[in-house]
Amino acid sequence: MTATATATRVKMAEGLTLARIIPGLMRLLEWGLSREALGDWIEQCLDLGLTTFDHADIYGGYRCEAVFGAALAARPGLRQKLEIVTKCGIAFPAGAFPQWTMHHYDTSRERIIAAAEQALRHFHTDYLDLLLIHRPDPLLNADEVAAALTELRQAGKIRYAGVSNFMPFHWTLLQSRLDFPLITNQIEFSLTHLDAQYDGTLDQAQELRHPPMIWSPLGGGGLFTAQDDRAQRVRAVLAQIGAEVGGAGLDQVALAWVLAHPAQTLPVLGTGKLERIRAAAAAETIRLSRQQWFRLWEASTGHEVP
Repeated sequence: MTATATATRVKMAEGLTLARIIPGLMRLLEWGLSREALGDWIEQCLDLGLTTFDHADIYGGYRCEAVFGAALAARPGLRQKLEIVTKCGIAFPAGAFPQWTMHHYDTSRERIIAAAEQALRHFHTDYLDLLLIHRPDPLLNADEVAAALTELRQAGKIRYAGVSNFMPFHWTLLQSRLDFPLITNQIEFSLTHLDAQYDGTLDQAQELRHPPMIWSPLGGGGLFTAQDDRAQRVRAVLAQIGAEVGGAGLDQVALAWVLAHPAQTLPVLGTGKLERIRAAAAAETIRLSRQQWFRLWEASTGHEVP
């Protein structure tokens, strides 16, 4: 299958569209790119129509935001061509935070404000397109979180807000305290992780018309490396369907399966390899038939639909 770029965008809210395929920067430091090479990488993603970049304050031990931001600062005008998504709320011991002695969550007003302002400094920008609460903190005070997000939004420091890994009832609680809508829930969903289909998360996203961002859409790579029966069944069917749709790769068919969900899923990629990013962009052109989709579902679950 020829890997051709697509530039499909999804409307998230009035005034904001995101690229349907989103490069994720969690492993940025592992790629070993110089500032110049990272700038080139960003521009090549933009050339593919992939203008949205996913971050979190904790990535790379709280260093990835600043590394990405340095590449932006070196190329004036680049910031205006892309959308920055970042997350906050997870805390763990790192060089920047010696006061934290254990892995925990912190969704206090002070921490959310501090994380957002730190991100602004890291990215050399005066606004974030989208700020997400990274995890549903057991001590999350909905009034306090809402106050922080409202303060940031009113100050123009964030344009929109959302959540990540929230169950529908977590979303409903926080939304009840806000006078503006949350616009996305970044969740795990893949052929080897189907929970979002059963716990109401994808149903809620479709009900509210808030397209969910999808992390680990390829099962964290385990879809292609694991040797258990499930992974082997799925790989076999991916190969069959890849041949049926014109020679698509296993990863492309797996992404096409995620993209087919009517909630308008936005897969977040975990790779820095441009050839894989190009292939992922091309996956958006694959249209699986309903039976092909269910063949993969059956391979994953190990049984027919009821």
